[in-house]
Amino acid sequence: MNGLGLYFDVAHLLAGGLVLVSFMMLYQFRMYALLNFYAVHALVLSASVAWQALIQGAPHLYVTAGIALVFKALIIPVALHRIVQRLGIHRTIETVVGIGPTMLAGMGLVALSIGVMLPVTGSADILAREDLAFALAVILLGLLMMVSRHNAVSQVVGFMSLENGLVLAATGAKGMPLVVEISVAFSVLIAFIVIGIFLFRIRERFDTVDVQALDSFRGERR
Repeated sequence: MNGLGLYFDVAHLLAGGLVLVSFMMLYQFRMYALLNFYAVHALVLSASVAWQALIQGAPHLYVTAGIALVFKALIIPVALHRIVQRLGIHRTIETVVGIGPTMLAGMGLVALSIGVMLPVTGSADILAREDLAFALAVILLGLLMMVSRHNAVSQVVGFMSLENGLVLAATGAKGMPLVVEISVAFSVLIAFIVIGIFLFRIRERFDTVDVQALDSFRGERR
């Protein structure tokens, strides 16, 4: 029983660590720091999925952990660094509101996640209940990052962290079929490539990746 409790404690520690890194990403106002913390976010996700594979006796989850490690913790952060360097947007990230109110909103979303998920999943095992609550918190914090940043690259990072929360939820709920996990991974990679092209087009057209420029452009055309 003590060994099982240790397994659960480590799983909860890793899932909670993902929430903590999400907060660290919300706190960042420098682009390079944000990208570095996204790599850490993906690394913690990979460790969490690998630990779930061990607990559940589900070898196919090791493939999911490997995909998260290679694509999300290595390839995508490196590609984002290169995009940022080419676009020359490595400085301060403009926010809709200040960092303080954003962090307070994030804490409120975490409390909401716990308050909603724990009663709803009362009949589930304790491992799934805790991980689903943490996963919902990661998803909501990713959404918060998307709506609280003007910069398109930081919104992409918010989308990617949101998808990490979906992966955590799927593995905590006894995993997905392997073919679904692989297809989702490649769908995210394709979406990332499309987003990269989109970012370069915004930069080329408006000389900025601030999404407010799109609103201004729509106003000029009216």
